Amino acid sequence: QVQLVESGGGLVQAGGSLRLSCTASGRTFSTIAMAWFRQAPGKERDFVAAINWSTGSTYYADSVKGPFTISRDNAKRTAYLQMNSLKPEDTAVYYCAARTTIAPAITSYEYSYEYNYWGQGTQVTVSS
Repeated sequence: QVQLVESGGGLVQAGGSLRLSCTASGRTFSTIAMAWFRQAPGKERDFVAAINWSTGSTYYADSVKGPFTISRDNAKRTAYLQMNSLKPEDTAVYYCAARTTIAPAITSYEYSYEYNYWGQGTQVTVSS
């Protein structure tokens, strides 16, 4: 079992920045990848960014490429999402996800079904 705890959400003005953190505990030695998804009210959960835990390779949704950066700290078992130049349309609940299954191989880091553990979410609100 892996437990994920997000933090760092809050209220920020447009153009501002926030850094989200996701700390994993439990059987974290088997982490393959971690990702961030977001869900705005009345909308589906969308992919934001992902990172391969061993290689550090990163993947982004086109809508956040540039202003958002995903990173990891292996020692702290923590993934981060640095969000700059925030816009009101970035308002959503942000969820951290982790994948610990090795097989079958990941088809795409953007698919929510690739991840088998999820955090509770943290609210990000960007005011105009």
